[in-house]
Amino acid sequence: MRVALFVPCYIDQLRPGVGLAALDVLEAFGFDVVFPEAQTCCGQPFLTAGESRSAKSLFHHYLDVFEDFDQIVTLSGSCAATVRCQLPNHVPGSRAKAIASHTFEFCEFLVAHDVASRNLGHFPHRVGLHASCHALRELGLGTPSELRHLGRPDPARSLLSSIQGLQLVDLTRSDECCGFGGVFSVEEEAVSCRMGLDRLADHQLAGSEVITSTDISCLFQLQGLGAKSQASGAPGFEFRMLHVAELLAESLAGITSQSTATQQENGGLHGTS
Repeated sequence: MRVALFVPCYIDQLRPGVGLAALDVLEAFGFDVVFPEAQTCCGQPFLTAGESRSAKSLFHHYLDVFEDFDQIVTLSGSCAATVRCQLPNHVPGSRAKAIASHTFEFCEFLVAHDVASRNLGHFPHRVGLHASCHALRELGLGTPSELRHLGRPDPARSLLSSIQGLQLVDLTRSDECCGFGGVFSVEEEAVSCRMGLDRLADHQLAGSEVITSTDISCLFQLQGLGAKSQASGAPGFEFRMLHVAELLAESLAGITSQSTATQQENGGLHGTS
C-alpha cells in the first residue's frame, strides 16, 4: 500500500528522527511510503491564534499536496485532528472532505491495518503513555475519563500492549493535559507549568522509565519542565521521552538484529551449500 507521510512542524524542525523512525516502522510492515516535499504546516497554530485566513491558505495547500494519495499518515494526533475535524469546516466541498477523511494518526493507521497482531519486538521497560488531548477528545482515539461508558479503544495503547517485555504503568490521571496547548503555554505560563509538573509527578509515582506519546509537542513540554526542575535544584524527573514511532522502531530493531545473527550462524544471508 502506498501512503503519504505528513510530518508535523515540531518533528521536521526539532526532532526529525521521529520521522525517520516512522518510515522504518511503516516500511517494516510493507507500506510503500512517500514523503511529499512540498508539504508545510497543517494550519493549527494559525487557527488557534484566530488567524483563520492564514489557516485556510494552509488548508488549501494541504489539499493540493496530498490530493493524489489515498492514505495520509501523520505523526501527531493534534495535526490529524486539525485536518480531519477542522479543515472541512473552513474549506467546503467534497474534495476537502474526502482528503481530510483519509488523514490518519500514526497509531490509528497501524492498528487499522492489523499491525498490533504482528511481532512488534521487545522493549523491556516500564512505560507511561501520555494521552494527546486532540487524539483523545477530537479524534476519539481512546476513552477520556468523562466518557468512560463509551469504552473506545486507544490505538497507541493497543500497539504498546503488543510489545514483548513492555509494561504499561497505571497512571492516577491518565487523560490529563500536559499543559502545552500551543499558545496556552505562553499566555498562561504558570498554569501550563503546573499542569506539566503534575503529569511528571504522576509518571514518577507510577514508576515510569519511559514516557511515550503520539505527540512530540507534549513530550517537549514535559522534557523541558523536567530539565528546568532539575536545574532549580528540585527533585529531578529522569525519564526517556520517546514518540511512539521511536519506541516501535527501537523494539523492532531487536527483531532485525536477531534475524541477522541467526542468518550469520546459519552460514550467511544465502546459507550454506
